[in-house]
Amino acid sequence: MTPEDVEIVEKTTAFQGYFHLDRYHLRFRLFDGGWSPVISREIFERGHAVALLLYDPERDEVGLCEQFRAGAHAAGWHPWLIEIPAGIIDEGQSPDQVAIREAKEETGIEISEVRRICNYLVTPGGSSETMQTYLARVDSRQLSGVHGLPEEAEDIRVFSAPLSQALSWIEEGRICNSMTIIALYWLALHRDKL
Repeated sequence: MTPEDVEIVEKTTAFQGYFHLDRYHLRFRLFDGGWSPVISREIFERGHAVALLLYDPERDEVGLCEQFRAGAHAAGWHPWLIEIPAGIIDEGQSPDQVAIREAKEETGIEISEVRRICNYLVTPGGSSETMQTYLARVDSRQLSGVHGLPEEAEDIRVFSAPLSQALSWIEEGRICNSMTIIALYWLALHRDKL
C-alpha cells in the first residue's frame, strides 16, 4: 500500500485553539483490492516534537525531569511525571536545534552535539504528531535544580539517576510516558557501543 491508496473525500477544521483538530472523511484501499466505506476520523494536530536523553557514560547516569502534566491528571494518573527533556519543533527550526534549545531551557545544561536515536509516531490512530528522539553526552553532576520558562508555566525539577534505577522505575510504573521509556530502553540495548 502507498499514500495513493487513500482518498480524502473532505477535510475540515473542527477546532482551532492552542492545538487544532481536523475532521477527515476518507476511504482507503483494502488488502483484497477493494475500497473501504467512507469513514470519519478526527485527527489531533499537535505538531512535531523532539525528546532528548541526557547520558553520562562515565557514571552510567541519565538526566531526568519531573513536571506537572495536565493530560496525566485528566487521565486520573499521578500528574507529576518523570520524563526526559522535550519540546515542539517551531516553524523554521530543525529537530537538532530544538533538542539543544530544550536542554538549555528545561535543564540549564549547554550541549552542542546530539545523536539521533529514532523517530516514531506518538499515537497514529488519532494524531499526526511525531517524536524525534536524540541522545547527548553530559556530565550528570551538572543536572540539578528547578528550570523551565516562566512564560510557559514550566516548573521542572532536574536530577540524575543511575540508568539501572531509571529502568527499574519503568518496571514499577514510576516512569510511564512513551518518549522516556523508548529512550531508556534504547540506551539499555546500545550503551555498550557508546
